Amino acid sequence: MECAFFSAKLHDREFFDAANRRHGHRLTYFEPRLSTQTAPLAAGSDAVCLFVNDAASGPVLNQLHEGGVRLLCLRCAGFNQVDLRTASALGMPVVRVPAYSPHAVAEHTAALILTLNRKIHRAHARVREGNFALDGLLGFDLHGKTAGVVGTGQIGEQTARILHGFGCRLLGFDPTPNEACEALGLTYVDLPRLLGESDIVTLHCPLTPDTHHLIDAAAIREMKPGVMLINTSRGALVDTPAVVDGLKSGRVGYLGLDVYEEEADLFFEDLSNQVIQDDVFSRLLTFPNVVITGHQAFFTRNALESIAETTLANMSEYERGQPLTNEVAPDRVVPPRT
Repeated sequence: MECAFFSAKLHDREFFDAANRRHGHRLTYFEPRLSTQTAPLAAGSDAVCLFVNDAASGPVLNQLHEGGVRLLCLRCAGFNQVDLRTASALGMPVVRVPAYSPHAVAEHTAALILTLNRKIHRAHARVREGNFALDGLLGFDLHGKTAGVVGTGQIGEQTARILHGFGCRLLGFDPTPNEACEALGLTYVDLPRLLGESDIVTLHCPLTPDTHHLIDAAAIREMKPGVMLINTSRGALVDTPAVVDGLKSGRVGYLGLDVYEEEADLFFEDLSNQVIQDDVFSRLLTFPNVVITGHQAFFTRNALESIAETTLANMSEYERGQPLTNEVAPDRVVPPRT
């Protein structure tokens, strides 16, 4: 198949080209994100391959279809960037990578927790300047703390396992309980109780209409004072201005983000020589108790190998007329990016 890749970086080329030796597809890489302006680049392709910040809105999908595209491949687990209704109406299957390396994201979650708790980011900067004072670096034992895991799928389960290893008491919130999490001693509760009892709240749920701004001003008011909030899932789970207010009031004591609601104009690019125009994001960077990484939780060799192999296998299934193992059901509609 002829496939056009959008938002393609050097690591995409490296891992997809290596995996493609077993599949033999024709891959063309484009660095720009998919939009109405860039969709014509895919003309003549059988498929397009998208990442988290590409915008597969209705108008974009119509453009792609007119250009001959018949398959939409997501090299990620989430599909909130796709207008599934339009894709279904066009007869354009949407396939994804439902699981690549839950360990990668769970381990990054733990890294954010430990960095925030023990002030690793501040200590590192001090030591490089010859400052070995311990003032302001006081942390706490994770052992015995209550951790609330919101979303206990594969990533949430692995995060729960790590936190269980630290000796945390585990609470969980998920419409579908996970027996493996329950075997760890995790107790499923409703969201208000989880927020009210947890010292650490970590988000691992998909972005749907029900979870959009799941953590808003009302949710923050229900949290324990000084709570640690971690989001390595999707940026729009969190109402960022509300969290800024929580940081200012002290209700949110620590914030660790690997995702951000308006990240499309920031993440995966080198903006070090530019003035960041996003005032909310810039405000977050002023807090000493905030650690932000640029959507890198997935970024391990193991995960990239799995993403490439699964994506190309999805394409091969379509090319051979086989059932699509990882097709997104058309009724799983979430708000598309505009």
